[in-house]
Amino acid sequence: MNDFLNILGSAWWMIVTLGVLVTFHEFGHFWVARRCGVKVLRFSVGFGKPIKSWCGKDGTEYCVAWIPLGGYVKMLDAREGEVAPADRPLEFTGKPIWQRILVVLAGPGFNLIFAVAAFWAMLVIGKPDFQPLVGDVSHLAAQAGIQRGDRVLSVDGKAVSNWTDLGLALADAAETRRATPLQVRTPAGAVQTRVLDFDKLPPHPSDQAIIDQTGLMPLQRSLPAVVGRVVPGSAAKAAGIRAGDRILSVDGVAVHDWNQLIDTTHAHAGPGQRLALVIERDGRRIAMDLQPRLTNEPDGSKAWAIGVYARAKTVDYDTVMRRGPIAAIPDAFAQVWDLTATTVKMLGHMLTGSASLSNLSGPISIAQYAQTSAEMGPAWFLYFLGIISLSLGVMNLLPIPILDGGHLLYYLIELVKGSPLSERAMAAGQYMGMALLVMLMGLAFYNDILRIFS
Repeated sequence: MNDFLNILGSAWWMIVTLGVLVTFHEFGHFWVARRCGVKVLRFSVGFGKPIKSWCGKDGTEYCVAWIPLGGYVKMLDAREGEVAPADRPLEFTGKPIWQRILVVLAGPGFNLIFAVAAFWAMLVIGKPDFQPLVGDVSHLAAQAGIQRGDRVLSVDGKAVSNWTDLGLALADAAETRRATPLQVRTPAGAVQTRVLDFDKLPPHPSDQAIIDQTGLMPLQRSLPAVVGRVVPGSAAKAAGIRAGDRILSVDGVAVHDWNQLIDTTHAHAGPGQRLALVIERDGRRIAMDLQPRLTNEPDGSKAWAIGVYARAKTVDYDTVMRRGPIAAIPDAFAQVWDLTATTVKMLGHMLTGSASLSNLSGPISIAQYAQTSAEMGPAWFLYFLGIISLSLGVMNLLPIPILDGGHLLYYLIELVKGSPLSERAMAAGQYMGMALLVMLMGLAFYNDILRIFS
């Protein structure tokens, strides 16, 4: 039942997300076209058969269609049929080329405007976040000497004030595949430099691989080594461990959180090897020993375990990114600039092969992220909307026929050669663009399905 409700929730938030962003994008085309004197025949949010349609006083048919994966603005166009003499001044292809370029750029432009508005509202409301305090450390971070409790001050010279900034800076640095300095302040107050060797990442790393191999987790997300449930018939049950016990050490190694408990158990356990544990119960320390048992992991592998599950922890954010209405304006533009640059660089890395195409996300991932961000609060949902709006604007500017960038390319060629491309050339481009778009969407769906079952 819960899975079904999650699917419904994800679908709902995807419809809300795409409905808002597509409407705003298409309204950009619509508004500028009308200002340039172009007659708009239809304004549709979604593709396919209309759920509802009506005709406005301006003569435009407005539609909401069944497939919420896009939308379109249909303008009076001589390439699609005869135009009455009285309507020729309102026809799109008869307009000066600069006006046609403005109409094409308006959709992505409105996506940027929406992103600025979303980030401004996010900053005014206040987006809760984690301070950039390091919890669990492994892989590249451990090799660099980063330790639990360190506070990350900057990544490659760029200051970070929360975990979101840190994650974006690390992702951007990882794509360069070069050693990246991090400035940290230790729990003792000393400011030191640590270097993450991103050149050791595997070829074409996915986003998840970058996160895993970097090996940094927020301190605030660390689960304490407190037992939530004991497995019946397990080694822990036989030794007398109870729910609520805090495990302090394993074989003399201090345990600070649940991941350390698992890692230490795996490192010290073996055939016939008993482990000495120290636990805390009701303020008293109790020593005990037990024999871990080889168990099946969810991924099908086998690992030594003592038979306990962690107690759930309520994670509380410990910092808020908030600005006043005036101060939020330049910060919103700065967010748009930084994220746009990151998106463009990511696309460049995917085109050159230095970043994995598995980073491409489809509607299933968008639906899941939309629901997760909505559950985290309005500020996080606005942040998500801003990021997706930016991505939609940048992707639409790619020089692929059928996208806005493809039409812009046609008009730039027309400017250079002094006449439009032939209808045959444009038709061929449209077919090629459609094929490429279908391939990209197919890859995005494939990546989504892999994420679900991996």
